[in-house]
This record gives sequence, structure tokens and C-alpha cells, in this order.
Amino acid sequence: MKIAILGGGHGCYAAAADLSEAGHEIRLWRRDAAALGAVISAGSIRLKDAEGARDVPIAKATADIGEAMRGAELILIPSPAIAQADIARAMAPYLVDGQVVFLPPGTFGSYVMAHIAREAGSQADVAWAETGTLPYLARKHGEREVNVTIRAIHLPTGVYPARKEKEAIAVIRQAYPSVHGCGDALSGALMNAGPIIHPPLMVMNAAPLQHFERWDIHNEGTQKAVRAVTDQLDNERIAVREAFGHAGPHYPLADHYNNDKWMYGDAHKKLVKSGDWRENIDLYGHRYITEDTELGLAFLASAARHAGVDAPIAHGLLAIVGGFLGRDLRKGPRTFDALGLNDLSRDALKERLHDGA
Repeated sequence: MKIAILGGGHGCYAAAADLSEAGHEIRLWRRDAAALGAVISAGSIRLKDAEGARDVPIAKATADIGEAMRGAELILIPSPAIAQADIARAMAPYLVDGQVVFLPPGTFGSYVMAHIAREAGSQADVAWAETGTLPYLARKHGEREVNVTIRAIHLPTGVYPARKEKEAIAVIRQAYPSVHGCGDALSGALMNAGPIIHPPLMVMNAAPLQHFERWDIHNEGTQKAVRAVTDQLDNERIAVREAFGHAGPHYPLADHYNNDKWMYGDAHKKLVKSGDWRENIDLYGHRYITEDTELGLAFLASAARHAGVDAPIAHGLLAIVGGFLGRDLRKGPRTFDALGLNDLSRDALKERLHDGA
């Protein structure tokens, strides 16, 4: 299958190498041609995992997004949600009927990007989908080298518009057999693990993050008190899912720590052992704040308000982060109010997510 991968982060390089090795024709786009230079020159990405290290050829690496998207059946965007608006505008002229766009994860980006692309002039009949996490725990180790610690074994995926779910899931499963449908875009967004795991880790590790040059929030930073808050926040997420009528499995985040039933299977010990997450984290600019809190947690809190679900942990964490950022995150761009969804009844919202606007 021809697959376009848009972005230059850890997940993008992991996907490009992994899917190319699986036999797919991969076109990797990154707007920064200089940063992509090493991949262009070598024609490959060095993939490291439990099987060792090897160079995996990439069919095309390019800074021309139209060239990357041309003929692609699947467009994969494993990039942070903060990049979605720019990418949607850049890709809009090149979208064609029948393509499937997959955001792992999405932060409700399937809905947001669809509307931005439409506003940018695209009339293409496209299915947009999103899941709850990246297909990989991965970190780049160089300009064209990426280390994959573990691959996801469950990827619950929502589709916008939901009427296209069957066909979209069939396409995505050619690349990721671990994908399964979980309903509409809201269901997919409420599977997102980032806004559950990362805001408590950032807030409750704020002092060591600012004090130490490097800190592993998944090792020393994950203590009993942090885990207790994370579990309560995840309970709020599940309550919101149920209030909107979304059925299980809900993939409770506690399984990530306790057993092999979560999206990555038994992953937490491998994550810590890899050492890849002992890093310098800027409390103000890291994507755990800009993506998972300012966008993701704000989205969850607004969904809870719309559904009438009591979510004190979500709102409390959001208020604390807003406190040190100096702004009210309840008024962020990825809230129900900002997206024009707050005044819709439950049935009207469901209809819009099913049919498309």
C-alpha cells in the first residue's frame, strides 16, 4: 500500500521505517528539508528495536507535501496535535476522494483537521480517523536513526464522519492490524492516553523538572501519589465516555502499569528500562503541556462539562497548569465551546459526528 507519513518527529520516523520494512511504499514528508537531509541522502532510516539495528530503505523522503501525498491510500500523521492546523492547511490542496487520514493519536484532530481542510478549499471526500496513542514507544537517536522500545497491540480508533468507519478501518488495518473500530471521532478522542498520563506527571513533578537537568517522569516521577491521581483522572475519562454512550473496552490506564491488557501490552517496565525517557523537559514548552494539557486535557474537561460529569481532577490539573502558564486553559482552542459544539444537544452532536458537517 502507498502510505504518506507527514511530520518529522519520533513517531513519524518509527512509522516510516517500520511500515517500509513491512512492505509498504512509504513517502515521508517533513517541511524542514535540511533536517530531512540525512534521510534523503541515505535513502533509508536506521531502525533499532529488540531485533537489533538495520537500515530500512524509504521509497521517498521529501519536503514537497504534494509529492508525498500523491497516490497515497493512507495518510498517516503521527505528529503532535499542535501541528495539526498547519498540516491540514498544507495538505488541503492535495487531498483526493477515497483517501484515509489517520492520526495516532488525534486529540479530536480528526474533526478539527477535516474542518480546517474544508475551510482551506478541499472538497475531497476523505475519512479522518484517530486512536488513543502512537503505535510505537519510540525515540530518535540521530538524524536518521530511531529506537522503537515497543509496538502497540491494541489501537481503538474512531472515525469522522462515522458513516465511513468500516471502509476507513479496513484501510488502516492494512498498515496496523492492531487497529479496531471504537465508534465516532469523539470516542476516539476520549481514548487518548496522553491527557491522562502526562498532566499529572508534569504537575506533580514540577519541582524536580525545573531543578534537575534530566529527569525520568516515568521512573522516579511515577510514585504512588502520582499513580493515585492518574487513576482518578482516568476514571473521569471513562465516566465521560459512558455519559456520551461509548461502550467498552475503555482501556483503563491502570493496565499500563499492572498487566498486559493495555494498548502497548506489558510496556511500563520496558519503557523505564530503555532510558530513553530520562530527558530535559521544559515545563512551559514540552508537548506534554502544549499538546496533552492545553489541548487534550482542556478538551476532556470541556467534554465533561457538556456531558454533566463531575471531573474535579481534570479541572484542578488544568487550573494549576493555567496558573503557571498565566492563562485560563478552559478557553483553549480545542474545547467544545471553541469548536462550536457546546450548544448542540447529545443527539445533534451524534448526528454531526456520524454524517459530517
